[in-house]
Amino acid sequence: MPESAAQERPWPPPQGEWTFEDWLKLPEDGWQYEVIKGVLHMTPAPKPPHQRASGKLYTRMSNFAERHNLGEVFFAPIDVYLPGQETPVQPDLVFLAAERQSLISDRGIEGTPDLVVEILSGRTWWRDLKVKQPLYEETGVRELWILDIEKKVIEVYVLREGSYALLGHWGPGERAQSEALVGFEVAVDEVMHAPTRAKK
Repeated sequence: MPESAAQERPWPPPQGEWTFEDWLKLPEDGWQYEVIKGVLHMTPAPKPPHQRASGKLYTRMSNFAERHNLGEVFFAPIDVYLPGQETPVQPDLVFLAAERQSLISDRGIEGTPDLVVEILSGRTWWRDLKVKQPLYEETGVRELWILDIEKKVIEVYVLREGSYALLGHWGPGERAQSEALVGFEVAVDEVMHAPTRAKK
C-alpha cells in the first residue's frame, strides 16, 4: 500500500478528532458548522422566531454602540477565533469594543470579544449552554447574553474572577441590561414579541 494511502485521514473524521483542515472541507449548504474541541456541531438555518429576535437585538445594540462610539456589533455568520482554539465559533451576535477593533481581520474576529449573544431555539440549547457557554467562560468573554425564545427570557452573565456570574434574569415587562456595552438596556418584549398580524 502506498505511504500516502496509509496516512490518509478517514472522512468524516471521528467525533473528537475534527481539525481546522477538516472544517474547511465542509460544504456551504445553509447549515452552520462549528468544531469545538474536536467535536463537530451542526445547526440548520434558524427559524423565523430566532431570526426575529436576533435582528431586533442586533438593531438596538448596533445603533446604541454606534451612537455612543462604543464599538461595533456583528451578526451571524461571523467566525470568531477564540484564544487557544483551532477552529472558530459563530455566536448569534458579537460586540467588540472600540479600543479592540484591531482584532478584526479578513477571516473574522481574531481573539476574545467583549460580549456574545446566543439564542436558544429548538435543538441548539444543549450546545449553547453545555458546550459554548463554558468555552466563552474559559476564553475570557466578558459578557454572555442567553435569549430563551420559548420562555421569553433574557439572562446575562458577566465574568467575575474567571467564572460567570448571573447579572440578571429578565422576562416580559422587564428590561435587560449590559455591563460590557455600557449603558445599554432593552425591553424583553421588544426583542421577543412577534409583530401583530393584520386581520383579513
